[in-house]
Amino acid sequence: MERIVKSGDGWRLGWNPQALEFKGLVGGDDWSIELTEGELDDFCRLLDQLSQTISQMADELMDGERIACEAESDLLWMQVQGFPESYTVEFILNQGRRGEGKWSVEAVSSLVPAAKMLKIF
Repeated sequence: MERIVKSGDGWRLGWNPQALEFKGLVGGDDWSIELTEGELDDFCRLLDQLSQTISQMADELMDGERIACEAESDLLWMQVQGFPESYTVEFILNQGRRGEGKWSVEAVSSLVPAAKMLKIF
């Protein structure tokens, strides 16, 4: 199995199954942080949950109403904020070395589908 790095406008995701500790990578244009496999799995799972939640709430919001949704595991906290069709994503690592990151509305539209497919070969 080889190392995978996917990137788009304002985001990067990586998976290296051969790495000893930090098998995952998340980043933006000018920052990145390596993640353990558990952190990467939680990141992808929570991002998918939050993107589904904000999309499902579209019918319940008034025109122009912004929303913030958050989710957390033992390993990280994540939040989406904005409108159902355009929102930012941010995360904070809860354990170990700590770290945080945020993606713009422009980056999120391709980050979310890429996170769903990162470890599928």
